[in-house]
Amino acid sequence: MAFALAWYFILTLQWYGYRMQRAVMHHTKGWWNFAYFLLPFMTYRLVRVVAPDDFYGLVVAIVYLVFLIFWYRKLDKKLVFTGRVKRFFAIFTLFAVFEMVVFGLDSILIPLLLAWAISLFIEKILFEAFKKRASRKLSEMGDMRVVGVTASYGKTSIKNFIGAILSVKYRVYTTPRSVNTLAGILKDINEDIPEDTEVYVVEMGARGAGDIAEIATFVNPDYAVCGKIGPAHIEYFGTLENIRNTKMEILRGEGLQEAWIHESANISESDKVHSYGSEIEDVTATLEGVSFTLDGRRYEAPVLGSFNAENIAVAIYVARAMGLSEEEIARGVSRIEPVPHRLQRIDAGGKVILDDSFNGNIDGMKASFELASQWKGRKVLVTPGLVESDRASNEEIASIASEIFDLVIVTGDLNYEIFARFIDSDSLLHLRDKEDMQSMLAKETREGDLILFANDAPSFV
Repeated sequence: MAFALAWYFILTLQWYGYRMQRAVMHHTKGWWNFAYFLLPFMTYRLVRVVAPDDFYGLVVAIVYLVFLIFWYRKLDKKLVFTGRVKRFFAIFTLFAVFEMVVFGLDSILIPLLLAWAISLFIEKILFEAFKKRASRKLSEMGDMRVVGVTASYGKTSIKNFIGAILSVKYRVYTTPRSVNTLAGILKDINEDIPEDTEVYVVEMGARGAGDIAEIATFVNPDYAVCGKIGPAHIEYFGTLENIRNTKMEILRGEGLQEAWIHESANISESDKVHSYGSEIEDVTATLEGVSFTLDGRRYEAPVLGSFNAENIAVAIYVARAMGLSEEEIARGVSRIEPVPHRLQRIDAGGKVILDDSFNGNIDGMKASFELASQWKGRKVLVTPGLVESDRASNEEIASIASEIFDLVIVTGDLNYEIFARFIDSDSLLHLRDKEDMQSMLAKETREGDLILFANDAPSFV
């Protein structure tokens, strides 16, 4: 019983970045904490008090374990046995065995909390050691320049676009995938960044005030970019102003030479801090790519979505500041490749698939809807809606979806009720279990359809 509860405990914390407050207060399926932790724990303790015989406690433990296994098997984001998780289980086992052998107790909660507290202490010590090692490595890399990137929306795309253009002239290394926390960046520096890197492009994410400042202070960017500000993760920040202020922490680096901030942040410009966005002209977005005019010059890139005009434009500004010629920039822009799962077009089985599953913001979703509307055939939307966003935003996209798509498949329970208010029942399906997606799509779609996967949420959402 103890190890099963510990399994659920550490798995949930891993989902939420090992932040207890997030796992408890911001769990999008908070009833799981009750059903798979609190209720079985209280039932087990009650049975042990009322009927001290081990038999009844064993029955409760077996029933709980069966339910937990069936639940776990359906998850699409399972426990990753990192060093942190292994250390937690080792400490928990030590305390659980000690408690049982020495005191004859099986309280569960005491060894669980002790293991968590001690593992936090150990992780803090290890974190500081990793930080010193990464700092030493950065200092040994001489004249390497750092570009910091943050945004509510599109920071991974901006990072990749900057990397693609600058690589025409420099040896560039970008933080992989969506690595954007200080811990992830430290690991990346210690283990992966090549020693001959000339430009390091660092994505910076945040779930609260101080997160960006912590990263910016450490990597000390020479150039900084803040993309569009919006209500992504607003449940953590509370207000849009708090989000804006946190993103502006990217300007705190002591070595900052120049920065570009999206106009949505409403900043006061200076000699080294510039606003961008409205100067981009004649944006054309099709199912083949995007083109736009910037400072009288036309640029074309084989990526989808009108919003990417702004993301590419700010990458161009960075490239100009770092000495690339217009010819080098144009060559770099033409080389930009679609970011996987961010409006990536896939033609398969006579169907056109727009994979936008890693794009979970309202502007990106609206842009993907606009692209889908260009398709002459039948259009199918598969989405959980917006996650970590407000109700009004989900109502807006549900309303737009009702006008464009012939069929809408809502995954999960989080926003189904909102979509049901805007979309006719004969055009709406509810996919509760993602394991059934393939069979549902085979049944409900046909050759000639365009299928848009807009955002993807793990099953715990």
